[in-house]
Amino acid sequence: MNRRHALFGTVGLAAAGLGAWMAQRGHAPAPAEAPPRPGSPADAFWLARFETLDGGELAARGLRGKPLLLNFWATWCAPCVRELPEIEQFLKARPDWQGLGLAIDRKEAVQEFLGRLPLTLPLALGGVQGLELGRQLGNNQGGLPFSVVFDARGQLFWRRLGALQAGELEAVAQALASGRPAPEAGKTGA
Repeated sequence: MNRRHALFGTVGLAAAGLGAWMAQRGHAPAPAEAPPRPGSPADAFWLARFETLDGGELAARGLRGKPLLLNFWATWCAPCVRELPEIEQFLKARPDWQGLGLAIDRKEAVQEFLGRLPLTLPLALGGVQGLELGRQLGNNQGGLPFSVVFDARGQLFWRRLGALQAGELEAVAQALASGRPAPEAGKTGA
C-alpha cells in the first residue's frame, strides 16, 4: 500500500506542476514585438505604417485630428488617375482636411507617374498590406479606386468603391461638418 500511495503522490505532484506550468504559459504577456490587434476596421488603419516615396515611413496615427480622405489607387488604374486631380482640388479648397493617397503599386511606377502628373497629395505605398487594409475597411471586392473618409476623431465616416462622382466629396464634407449621416456612395444629394 505504501508503494501505491507514493506512486499516486508522485503522479499528483507531476500533474500539479504541469498544470501550474500550463497556467503560467497561458497568462504570459505577449512579446513586446507583437503588433497590437485592432478592435475595429478604423483601428487597423490608425495602427498601420507605410513606406513613403523617399524611403521614409509614415505612421497613420500622425494623421489624426482632422477629417481624412484616404484614397487607394494605382498608376495602372485609369479611373484612379482620372479622379486624382479632383481629390487634389477638393483638399486644396479644404485646409481643415487631410489626404493620403495609398498607392497599391511599385515605388518605381509611382515615381515615374509623378514625373508626368505631379501631385501635392501626400502619398505612401500600400503594397499587400494596403490591399488587406482596404478589405478591412469594406472593400471586399479588392477593386480600385477605393476612397474612405475618417472624421476628426478617427472614426470611419464614409467609403466608396469606384471612381468619385462630381460633387460627391463636397456632399460628404457638408454632411460631416453638419453632423448629418454620410450620404450613400454615388449620391450627391443633387
